[in-house]
Amino acid sequence: MNEQASSNLTHAGRHLLSRRNFFGQTGSALSAAALTQLLSQQQLLASEDALKIRINPSNPHAPRQPHAVAKGKNVLVVFCAGACSQLETWDYKPELIKQDGKPLPGGPSVTFQGPAGNLARPQYRFRPRGECGKMVSDMVPHLGELVDDFAFVHTLTSKSNTHGPAENFLSTGFVQDGFPSIGAWLTYALGTENQELPAFVAIPDPRGVPQASVNNWGPGFLPAVFQGTPFSSSQPIQNLLPPASVPQNADVAARDLLRLINGEHLKQNPADSDLAARIASYELAAKMQLSVPEISDLSTEPDHVLKMYGADDTKDELKAGFARNCILGRRLIEKGVRFVQLFNGAYASGGRLNWDGHQKLREQYDGHGRIMDQPTAALIRDMKQRGLLEDTLVVWCTEFGRMPMFQKGAQGRDHNPNGFTAVLTGAGVKRGVSYGTTDELGFKAVENVSSVHDLNATILHLLGLDHQRLTFRHNGIDRRLTDVHGQVIREILA
Repeated sequence: MNEQASSNLTHAGRHLLSRRNFFGQTGSALSAAALTQLLSQQQLLASEDALKIRINPSNPHAPRQPHAVAKGKNVLVVFCAGACSQLETWDYKPELIKQDGKPLPGGPSVTFQGPAGNLARPQYRFRPRGECGKMVSDMVPHLGELVDDFAFVHTLTSKSNTHGPAENFLSTGFVQDGFPSIGAWLTYALGTENQELPAFVAIPDPRGVPQASVNNWGPGFLPAVFQGTPFSSSQPIQNLLPPASVPQNADVAARDLLRLINGEHLKQNPADSDLAARIASYELAAKMQLSVPEISDLSTEPDHVLKMYGADDTKDELKAGFARNCILGRRLIEKGVRFVQLFNGAYASGGRLNWDGHQKLREQYDGHGRIMDQPTAALIRDMKQRGLLEDTLVVWCTEFGRMPMFQKGAQGRDHNPNGFTAVLTGAGVKRGVSYGTTDELGFKAVENVSSVHDLNATILHLLGLDHQRLTFRHNGIDRRLTDVHGQVIREILA
């Protein structure tokens, strides 16, 4: 090499002119390349491109691989709307029994809906259940029989003590409107294995929709195709079937013509992803005309199954209606629907239609507990018997908890976002364990304090998704279900 060429080299370049240095650097470079390849193959190297979900507009619900090996494939959530009291269900506080009728030392004089009254003992007796000896309320005796299969998280906290925003927070990770629900995130990330049913189904309670309504199953800023489809055993999907006045052959002919026209237009505009998505939604709707009526027809269920759920209860139509919804939820999971959101309780109504027990908690909870307990326990037991819990995560949850004191002049508890309980069972969940503790009166979480973000991060983890990698760019921000928070609760994982 001449002197001029040598002078144009960088210091690193001149260093490589040494034969020993050249081979030494080459060996390091090859090792680094090999390591990069191995990390990439094992999905341990997260490039910006690797974080993107690849959606085929013509088949947006095609199954997609998770970030890592998944313990579960499906999720079923039982959402008790109205804030079911942890003190009347899962969180046993003997000290609250001792302090019954006394003021809370240093407690708030005013809570969400007005002046605070004195401490009030649990309105139901607690008993040890199962081999693990978990203390559970007499309000939920059927669920109490299953505690050996449950993992309890007793220290959830919320960012809101108002029903609508708190429902938003539980379902979307944000108190504001406009963010994607967890079911939308999961179907966006994973698609579904059943291409003839919606990937995400929301089943409203027979009494009505929850306070935050469609926000609980909305797509937010994700593509609209990932929103949940609401229907129940008594309320079919709206506008799915043509009017009775349209003959079947005419409906089929019209759909065939529409498919032909759309297909020709798509050939001329292959980059039109919106058109491809619309065509896919029409084709799914056509398939659903056959699949949804079939899966909603519970007449094929044996009598002993209807009885186990309480769906044959002629004295309590609300219980029977919720029981039928539970059977529908199991049938959807059997068919491979990715996410089923099953609501127990409706909108704010002074506690008549949901768990919002401000004034007459014991009287109202007698009815709400009867409606929820047997059907939910039968759902879990039935899924276990059928082997569905091997691949399905079941979550029982509510938007926040209740205060240990009664409201002044009332027989009910006010809102409490500082410590409440969620219950998990099924795929990848440790059995018969409790995580975290609230204080001795059940007022606030004190040990292993968790957030809704932690719960959602754990749900995603069990389906093989890293909550930090599951993102969608919106308005210049890489948004995610857990915002900038969230830790997987590994102590409850099997």
